[in-house]
Amino acid sequence: MELRQLRSLIALAESGFNVTQTAKRLHLVQSTVSQHLSRLENELGTEIFKRQGKRLLELTTSGEKILHYARKTLAESDNILAVGRDHVDESSGTLRIGTTHTQARYVLPAIIREFRNNYPLVNLQIHQGTPQQLVEMTARDQVDLSICTEELAETATLEAIHCYRWNRSLIAPAGHPIFSRHLLQLETLCEYPLITYVFGFTGGNHFRTSFSRLGLKPQVVLSAADTDVIKTYVREGFGVGIIASLAYSGDTDNDLQIHDLSNLFPWEVTRIAYNRDKYLRHYEEHFIELLQTMVADNGVIVERNTEETSK
Repeated sequence: MELRQLRSLIALAESGFNVTQTAKRLHLVQSTVSQHLSRLENELGTEIFKRQGKRLLELTTSGEKILHYARKTLAESDNILAVGRDHVDESSGTLRIGTTHTQARYVLPAIIREFRNNYPLVNLQIHQGTPQQLVEMTARDQVDLSICTEELAETATLEAIHCYRWNRSLIAPAGHPIFSRHLLQLETLCEYPLITYVFGFTGGNHFRTSFSRLGLKPQVVLSAADTDVIKTYVREGFGVGIIASLAYSGDTDNDLQIHDLSNLFPWEVTRIAYNRDKYLRHYEEHFIELLQTMVADNGVIVERNTEETSK
């Protein structure tokens, strides 16, 4: 059994059992991919695939188990290579970060700026996705680290580390009638059309639970995964927005008034996660440390003094 056979198996499963797409992904000819898969089945002495004629349909029960261990095996081989690279060159490599739009737009710029000061030769890649997609990308080693609020803590194959807490704020054009209300409660919010995050993004589950516990039904007229989209439609007058407080910028959002809602909703926890079988390279550990220390536990970015940190 060879690693290239396992790579072909994994790529095939991720390409919907399409041998042509698998070959393109691996930069091989189709016959080579078919040969890898055939030899793997013969060596293991069991059927890995369910077939319809010559067409591969899906994995058998044994095939599912083999795929699981194939991923672990390749992860371990990558870890061995990473150890070697760490000792050969400790200042270069590639760091693949999976994250949501809110993290990429409002949290990571300061972190990456500091990281680049320390590791200018490391190639950074940012891959955006839904929380569910981030979990899958991390488990399949398509990214090295994932950052998001939901999903990560519930995934047994990932190591999830606490980074910081955050809560929500209401935004609306300056002078909006809602700001004249003496006390904002959940019942008050239900009187206005709301614009907020799509379910599954940025604490959406806790948002809905907070209302449902009181038997309330908020008027969510528009939802989006992108905070900037929410701001756009608030400016267009479609409703008032509820966003992560850390996604409000006093410089660019000064036409919008903000009101803290942390007394109405539970605090959310943002985590950074990686595959439990992964060997963390020195610069990956440094990135995690930056994320944990440069974002205070109320979601406020704490800029560092570059001259001091470089000493």
